[in-house]
Amino acid sequence: MPTKSEKKYYKRKYNRNNHIKKEEPVEAIRIIPLGGLNEIGKNMTVYECRGDMFIVDCGNSFPDSEMFGVDLVIPDFTYVLDNADKIKGIVITHGHEDHIGALPYLMREIHIPVYATKLTKGLIENKLSEHSLKNTVEINVIQPGDRIQMGCMTVVPIHVNHSIPDAVGLAIESPAGVVITTGDFKIDYTPPQGDTTDLSTFARYGSQGVLAFLSDSTNAERRGSSASEKTVGKSFASFFEKAENKRIIIATFASNIYRIQQILDLAVRHNRKVAVSGRSMMNNIAMAFELGYLTAPDNVMIEPEKVKDYDPGQIVLITTGSQGEPLSALARMAGGTHRQFSIGPNDFIIISATPIPGNEKMVTRVVNGLMKSGATVIYESMYDVHVSGHACQEELKLMLNLVKPQYFIPVHGEYKHLKRHAMLAEGAGIPQENIILANTGGVLRIDRNGITVEETVTAGQVLVDGLGVGDVGSVVLRDRRHLSQDGLVVVVFTADSYSGRLLSGPDIVSRGFVYVKESEGLISEARLAAREVIEKYENYDYRDWTVIKSKIRDQVSAVLYKKTKRSPMVLPIVMEV
Repeated sequence: MPTKSEKKYYKRKYNRNNHIKKEEPVEAIRIIPLGGLNEIGKNMTVYECRGDMFIVDCGNSFPDSEMFGVDLVIPDFTYVLDNADKIKGIVITHGHEDHIGALPYLMREIHIPVYATKLTKGLIENKLSEHSLKNTVEINVIQPGDRIQMGCMTVVPIHVNHSIPDAVGLAIESPAGVVITTGDFKIDYTPPQGDTTDLSTFARYGSQGVLAFLSDSTNAERRGSSASEKTVGKSFASFFEKAENKRIIIATFASNIYRIQQILDLAVRHNRKVAVSGRSMMNNIAMAFELGYLTAPDNVMIEPEKVKDYDPGQIVLITTGSQGEPLSALARMAGGTHRQFSIGPNDFIIISATPIPGNEKMVTRVVNGLMKSGATVIYESMYDVHVSGHACQEELKLMLNLVKPQYFIPVHGEYKHLKRHAMLAEGAGIPQENIILANTGGVLRIDRNGITVEETVTAGQVLVDGLGVGDVGSVVLRDRRHLSQDGLVVVVFTADSYSGRLLSGPDIVSRGFVYVKESEGLISEARLAAREVIEKYENYDYRDWTVIKSKIRDQVSAVLYKKTKRSPMVLPIVMEV
């Protein structure tokens, strides 16, 4: 018999005479989002049923303007590592960074099989190679329609369109019912390669009954439907005509294989050679050629150093840097620091991407630098040089009506995107009480009788800075923010270790606060304030240098703020001799 706490998860069945026939447990599935909610990127979700677990995606996001010096942001793996013995594997929906970028960091900590489509596997292997992990991770190739056993759960990939080939959604068949997640998707009726999104399979599951539906919310605010990737190809064709005898430089995402193939086709048509700049772009294109996702005649591709041997009108250069990343190839060209390529009036540059939120200023800086060099620059806000890989409102509503879920959980987006998607779902007939806006770390327990948030597990973000993973936290970021805003003042003095008498100093060193030679009066006042504190404690029998340094910090900070209304970080340093 169940305990009192378990009774609410049991349902009684009656015969015609209303006698109790038997009690059956109501099966439940638990969904634990570890990223991808109330944010763009860092997608990672754990599914659990009857003690079996598996993971969907393991992505990163990029630091915002307040994360000084941080390279990447990845999910907190604490919950996964605490349950490592229960995890059967990880399924990847597609090969974008926000879905695979954190895999190397997870694979350092845990050994579980990875399941991915053919192209996605190639992209993962490139990423693992950068971390010397390629031969240590088991990667299994899957394709739509396969049945992947994860303990008591079966995962079935479903083909979807996105801005990268080989993207899939997932149907998760569990004892509690079917859960469907779309991954990142759009409905492209004229894709440049392959089939359209497999709407019939989504509809089949919908007709059989879907317990819960998790759907991409990135474009939930945009009306209508997303444009076909072929739209970009048509725009590129017109720009190739306009470029005439100029060198064409196209910056796009290194994983956008569809777009790269369209560029290759146009280069062949216009008798241009194609060179590639940027390590990730070169690696991905080489891998895509090897796997057959890119095709071109043998004489089309040339090495970057051979570009100088051709006239500008004979060259197309595909490069990274569409997001204005400071170290990317395009940013170095804009700044005049690229070793191989310099920009001039004979360049026709196309930036084929929409700036990720937060990257707008960096992209603008690159565009301005390129234009100042005399180049013609085409970017997203001017022409159709980019289309989204995410479904807009009409596509989202179509999917909701095909799947017809009992419960709906919008995912993949900031809160405003999730909220707008929830409104679309309510308009599509899903009761408001059956729609939940989840939070990262919130454990969703779902069965046919309801959906509840059971508890909150450890989740959030881990910052990657150089080789350090997680060693930059809120305190370090606070100090970096402080330094960036008001600078640093160092107070250095030497004292006798026995008597405590001041032997030299205090000297003041300033970085990022004021220029010392032009602020001698202010520096003298700060030095005097520090000396007064030191001399006050000279005659004490017991000296606590921690207390003395704290007093110096307070006095010097007060003087500096009074004179400048700024609060630099004050760092007292004592040398005992």
